[in-house]
Amino acid sequence: MGNFEPVIVAFCCHYCAYTAADMAGSMRLSYPSNVKIVRVPCTGKVDIKHILQAFHKGADGVYVAGCLEGDCHFKNGNTKAARRVARAKKLLSEIGIEEERVEMITMSAGMGERFAQTATDITEKIRNMGPSPVKNIRVGQTQPA
Repeated sequence: MGNFEPVIVAFCCHYCAYTAADMAGSMRLSYPSNVKIVRVPCTGKVDIKHILQAFHKGADGVYVAGCLEGDCHFKNGNTKAARRVARAKKLLSEIGIEEERVEMITMSAGMGERFAQTATDITEKIRNMGPSPVKNIRVGQTQPA
């Protein structure tokens, strides 16, 4: 695992987390390049299937980053997302995958430093956990004997 570099997918809301990522870049703050940002209009649009599909397509970790609690531009999208992330964690745990591979993060648009630190922290946590066991599973294929 010495050379393992995890693939992290970050679903970021357009108004806060994505803008915070942009601010981190403007401030020339570095964060791991293995964090792949997916901009969404609101984290309330991120469904459990999107989280699971990210793992299926090779992610080792996923986080959903939205507006601060009470500040969602779509009223309660971030609270919906938090409930979905909690369900995704439970589902992953039930099938034997560490629930710590999924996180819900909140931040405002002005929190570029928080975005960079979160990306770094999550990458390091997943690096220590090792590759996702999902990478070796292929739906509909049988394993050789």
